[in-house]
Amino acid sequence: MLKLRGLYYITHINNLASILEKGILSHNLIERERIQHTAIYHEEIIALRKSKTTPDGRSLWDFANLYFQPRNAMLYRVLFYSGASRDDVIVIGVKGSILNRKDIFITTGNAASYGSQILPIKEGRKIIKNIRKDVDREWWANEDGSKRKLMAECLVPEKVSPEYIQEIYVPSWKSTEKVKGILSSISINIPVIPEPEIFFLPTREIPLTDNVHLIEGDMFLSRMQTLTISVNTVGAMGKGLASRAKYQFPDVYVSYQDLCKKGTLKIGRPYLYKREISLDYILADEPERLANFNLQTWFLLFPTKRHWREFADLRGIEEGLKWLLDNHQSEGITSLAIPALGCGLGWLEWGHVGPILCKYLAKMEIPVRLYLPMEKRIPEEQLTKNFLLE
Repeated sequence: MLKLRGLYYITHINNLASILEKGILSHNLIERERIQHTAIYHEEIIALRKSKTTPDGRSLWDFANLYFQPRNAMLYRVLFYSGASRDDVIVIGVKGSILNRKDIFITTGNAASYGSQILPIKEGRKIIKNIRKDVDREWWANEDGSKRKLMAECLVPEKVSPEYIQEIYVPSWKSTEKVKGILSSISINIPVIPEPEIFFLPTREIPLTDNVHLIEGDMFLSRMQTLTISVNTVGAMGKGLASRAKYQFPDVYVSYQDLCKKGTLKIGRPYLYKREISLDYILADEPERLANFNLQTWFLLFPTKRHWREFADLRGIEEGLKWLLDNHQSEGITSLAIPALGCGLGWLEWGHVGPILCKYLAKMEIPVRLYLPMEKRIPEEQLTKNFLLE
């Protein structure tokens, strides 16, 4: 994940030319000067910010808001629930020197959220180091306040002048060309950086069949109904995806340990844990205001070895895949994200595991996203249909 150190503004690509000419404007200034713009934020969220005031009595509408970390719950909501095409959402990078201004405010989270402080820069400067530490997380949750903290803001009165703009981040090469076209038309030269990870997108996607795609990226952002976690049968979630699940979804870990203690979890027989809360609900800002978020995120606990010290059991993995193929429909699995089982911490080679995985996954008539091992580069010839489906 790219380590970001400036400040950032999330907007629609249609607003770029105006921003480069006039700057990043407050909501009040946009209305006062009747500037045409494409909105990406929900009306209820905008209205909520109007009623919230800074210590000097001004409304949040009087400020342009910049984020310390754009990859946050607000961007997630914008990308998946605003109705805007993901290729049309951009992030504008602003010079960190804007923090030298004496009239700005620093917030300890989403400025409109309960629990966030709004501090004058003199006080806020003392906590900026801690804010930057907080916003470097890969994931967030409500329970520990990290969801709110990742939306810490710098509030700039009226506008951020164009000279502070230093780069533009985009989700894809398609977006890159569109932004470069806008910059060329107004004779401005600013770096345009394709950075799909900021926008919760994979860094690479290879269609293998109509339903199976090979993916490089974060499996927990797949938006599939069911996420697969490689586990052992002794109850240890120490590293890799299992460790991520342990801390991000503690209820999954509790259920997993219980299954191991009872001896229920066995090689060749995965267990489907049907959570009743959606990952979208966890990741999006103000999810209770969303009409159509995914209803559920389930976890498929897939044993690949008995003890965490052992090599993964290739035969056991194939038995588990047979069970999955035979039972996914009756279990209610409608889409699946799955890692390269046994690779990485299981010490098996993709060249052996990949064809076995694809043999079974290709027979499932549901969307499947197969996440490639990232520990070492896989030869291109081992990512082809000929190799994986022969």
